Amino acid sequence: MPGKISPSIMCADFRNLENAIKKLKEAKVEYLHFDIMDGHFVPNFTLGPDILKSIREITNIPFDIHLMVQNAENYLELFDIRPGDIVSVHVESTKHLQRLLQKIKQLEAKVAVALNPATSIYMIEDVLEDLNIVLVMTVNPGFAGQKLVPATLKKIVRLDKYLQEKGFGHIEIEVDGNVSYENAKKMRTAGADIFVGGTSSIFIKGKSIVENIKKLRACIV
Repeated sequence: MPGKISPSIMCADFRNLENAIKKLKEAKVEYLHFDIMDGHFVPNFTLGPDILKSIREITNIPFDIHLMVQNAENYLELFDIRPGDIVSVHVESTKHLQRLLQKIKQLEAKVAVALNPATSIYMIEDVLEDLNIVLVMTVNPGFAGQKLVPATLKKIVRLDKYLQEKGFGHIEIEVDGNVSYENAKKMRTAGADIFVGGTSSIFIKGKSIVENIKKLRACIV
């Protein structure tokens, strides 16, 4: 199966956001990625529920909601999660991970766990049956425009092998962080399935969003 694309909305031009969403729809992206940050779990604030609500009104593209917040279970109801959306939570963001994953599943969303660069893949061993997706952070979360953490490429390879060996090869691997055209090729070879594109590929100033996505797709076939 070809790779899927999930553009990072925090990297879009907010002065022309509606036009950007139209361009993303024209390019037939599979998801829209939303980084939700609370200033506690990561040192930044981004994208509250009102922005997601307003974008729901202009598109039916499924949302890819990445909750970088402490006690993520307290915020699910704020984001109008719908069937077909992806909801990602971090291992370290809650005391009761499996319970939180079940709450997401009850909303008929795709259940995902996010792993920071220093978070071991073995942290998800006891919740594999609850997962549809594992999100590998290829930069430390919090800010756009960071350089790739090189060790995360090997991590994708190890995760892909681990999932296959455990009998969970159907779980998709998503990658987020410096997904440039060059890095996307390496990530695809390593085993990635879903690619969160930001300032290093999709939202490059002065270039066409549609053409940028075509170029990215060519890297992840």
